[in-house]
Amino acid sequence: MLTAYSPNLGTESTECFLPAVVAGDGALPERVLWIDLVSPTVAEDKLAEAYLGIAVPTRDEMEEIEPSSLLYVEGGARYVTARLMCHSDTTEPMLTPVSFIMTDKALVTVRYDAPKSFALFQGRLKKFGTCPFHPEAVLDGLFEAIVDRAAEVLRKLGDEIEMTSRSVFVKQVATRNRGNGLSQVIRELGLHADLISNVQESMVSLERAILFLIANTSKSKKAAYSPQLKAALRDVQAIEQHAQTLSGKIQFVLDATLGMVSLEQNRIVKIFSVLAVIFMPPTLVASIYGMNFRKGMPELDWAYGYPMALVMMLIAAVLPYLFFRWKKWL
Repeated sequence: MLTAYSPNLGTESTECFLPAVVAGDGALPERVLWIDLVSPTVAEDKLAEAYLGIAVPTRDEMEEIEPSSLLYVEGGARYVTARLMCHSDTTEPMLTPVSFIMTDKALVTVRYDAPKSFALFQGRLKKFGTCPFHPEAVLDGLFEAIVDRAAEVLRKLGDEIEMTSRSVFVKQVATRNRGNGLSQVIRELGLHADLISNVQESMVSLERAILFLIANTSKSKKAAYSPQLKAALRDVQAIEQHAQTLSGKIQFVLDATLGMVSLEQNRIVKIFSVLAVIFMPPTLVASIYGMNFRKGMPELDWAYGYPMALVMMLIAAVLPYLFFRWKKWL
C-alpha cells in the first residue's frame, strides 16, 4: 500500500497533512512530503522511484546486517534502516526493519509490518497546531514517535517488574507451597527481558541512523536541522539508559527468585530428612521385636508386650520431633 501525505494549504480540514492512498497505476498528488510504503507492490515501488528519482530498497536489502547496506548515500538521497519494535503488546514481540529515504523533495518510509509508532505519529498529524512543511520535520516527528513508543513500553515494563518484585519479596513470604508461583515469576521475567532486549536493539539501530544523518546533512540545512536530530539522539540515549536500568532490576529479581527456589528445595529436603530421623527409632524398635527370638526376649510371651512396643515406638518418634522443634529446625 502506498500512502502519500501532502501539506494542508488552506482547505477546511484541520489536519496538517492530507493522506491519500494511491494505487500503483495512479498518480501522486502535488507537493507530497511523505510517501509511506507498506508491503509495497512492484508498481508502487516504481511509482515512488519515478516521482523522486531514487531506488527503493527491497526487503532482503533492508534485512542486511552490514552497515554499508543499511546506511548509505545514493543519488543525493540518504538511506537509513532501523529495526523498530512491533507487536510489543503481545507475548511474541519482534523487531521489523524500516527504511527511511530522505530526499530534498520528500521522505519515503518502507516497511513490511505495522509498528505502533507509525500509527502514533499519524494520529499526531491531526493535532499539530503548526506544521513545518519540509521532509526533515516529518522525519523528526517519526523519530519522536518511535522514542515515545519505546518510553511507553519501558514504563509499562517498569510497572510490571515492580509488581513481579513485590510478588517475590512481599506477597509470597508466608506461603509454604510457592514453587509454582516462583516458576511463573521466572517465566514473566524472561518475557520482560526479551522485550527490553528488543527495545535496546531498536534504540541502538535508531541511534546509528541519527548519527549517520547528522554526519551527512548538507551545510545549508545543518544549522536548522542538526539541533532537532541531536535532541532526538539525546532522547534515544536516555531510553537506552532506562532500558539498562530495567535490565539490571530484572537480573536482581531473577537472582533473588532463583535463590528462593533453592531455599524452597532445601526446605523440602530438610522435611524429608527430619521425617527420616523421626521414623528411624520406631523402625529400630519394630525391627528388634520383629526378630521373634523366643529365648532371651521375654516380652514375646508377655501379655502387654505388644502395647509396650507400640508405646516405645510412639515415644521414639515424638522425642526427636520435640527436639527438632526446640532447636527451631522445623
